[in-house]
Amino acid sequence: MNELGIGLSGEAAERVTFENTAARWGSGMVAGFATPALVALMEHAAFNVTKDILPQGQTTVGVQVNIKHLAATPVGMRVRARAELVRVEGRKLFFNVEAWDDVEKIGEGTHARFIVDVERFQQRFEQKRMAAPQQK
Repeated sequence: MNELGIGLSGEAAERVTFENTAARWGSGMVAGFATPALVALMEHAAFNVTKDILPQGQTTVGVQVNIKHLAATPVGMRVRARAELVRVEGRKLFFNVEAWDDVEKIGEGTHARFIVDVERFQQRFEQKRMAAPQQK
């Protein structure tokens, strides 16, 4: 993780379609870019900061999100998110995140991710699945 340093940034972008609107996500009735979709786009931008830097077998998972959805974005517009690594505490990474549509800034906030070992993470998933009551 020698290359993991403060100031690294990543981006993610997508076009607003019916599939990522509040009406489709069930987070509202408006056919505009959904807040859960904005959160996902910001997380994707933060994930992109580390995906090519971490050693094979490691990844990051989101553990905290605190954002403001500042403006609505209609179907058809492009949205872009940017994440900047601002603090590292052991395996916990802290990011400032922002997002824009074709006209204005639509979101800002913070996001934290934790570096995990993929194999160990999958083992814990399987242990949890085996401990859960059987679904009918």
